[in-house]
Amino acid sequence: MNTPAANFALTPDDAGAAGCLREHSSHALHQGERVWVETNCYVDVWIELLHGMGFDPRAALAFTVTQDFEGDQFTFFKFPLEDIEHLYGTQVTELAIYDSLEDRVQAQTLRGHTVLVEVDGYYLPNTRATSYRREHPKTTVGIDFIDPAGKRLGYFHNTGYHTLDDEDYDGLFRKLPQFSGQADLLFPYAEFAKRVRAPLEGEALARASAQLLRGHLARRPQRNPVTEWRATFPTQLDMLLERGERFFHPYSFNLMRQLGANFEFLSKYLLWLDAQGVVVPHEIAASAQKVASEAMVMQFRLVRAMARNRRDTCDDCFDVLEASYSDTLDPLAALMA
Repeated sequence: MNTPAANFALTPDDAGAAGCLREHSSHALHQGERVWVETNCYVDVWIELLHGMGFDPRAALAFTVTQDFEGDQFTFFKFPLEDIEHLYGTQVTELAIYDSLEDRVQAQTLRGHTVLVEVDGYYLPNTRATSYRREHPKTTVGIDFIDPAGKRLGYFHNTGYHTLDDEDYDGLFRKLPQFSGQADLLFPYAEFAKRVRAPLEGEALARASAQLLRGHLARRPQRNPVTEWRATFPTQLDMLLERGERFFHPYSFNLMRQLGANFEFLSKYLLWLDAQGVVVPHEIAASAQKVASEAMVMQFRLVRAMARNRRDTCDDCFDVLEASYSDTLDPLAALMA
């Protein structure tokens, strides 16, 4: 079952449920013209969770300037939890799963908290187009409603808010028969988000975000990470051609998508910052968006090259990516110094 939360309303039978089902429309970052519709599960779930709390997640995107090439992948970029607490007064703490995951989720949602937990995407009906009942990817969801008696769950995932029930509920919490007697099953990693102080708003939020940007720029890579990737790409390309389509999907997710999606969010962030009165020339945001679009161009080129078993080193793509990266980070660092 994958029913929009807007179709649900609490009834007297929900009295024992923890949290509440909600009406929720995706944030603007997940709507309109986007090169990369989805980014990674952790960033996407936090965008919708912050939006669901009534906050603008764009204020917390300053960290995108720190992305680096890690030798075999681009940084799996995430919102720093200290930034979330600073801007929105929302603290994130690891949740100890010392009993059942179901019981711990219920305990926290009864307190008005949201539980972020790594689950098996096989049981998430909102992923019908990809993994639902076909594959077992690890992915993060934000659970704010649980009804153990009715076997229902409300959760943030990817670009929206969703519900699941019945067998999917039992599968998510490992209550199906095939899980019984498996004492060696590891508990998943889980966190919970709780409001501890008032969020920043208006001019104070923009000033604090700009200050975070200055700090993150001081942590940015000291050399162009696209240049680093380019140096290793010929070897990676040989491996892609040898291993084929099944390997291409995780490769493209961890390189082209992480790079492109990160810089698309950086572009959106710089436009937001400028709209808040922190002047950022639109040319800088346009250069960040160029990284996003060229990463997609490169992904398509590699798909064609692999279909033809042809070695394409994508030199012109790398030229654009390297130049656009420099045209983003160098003037931005000078501006914010």
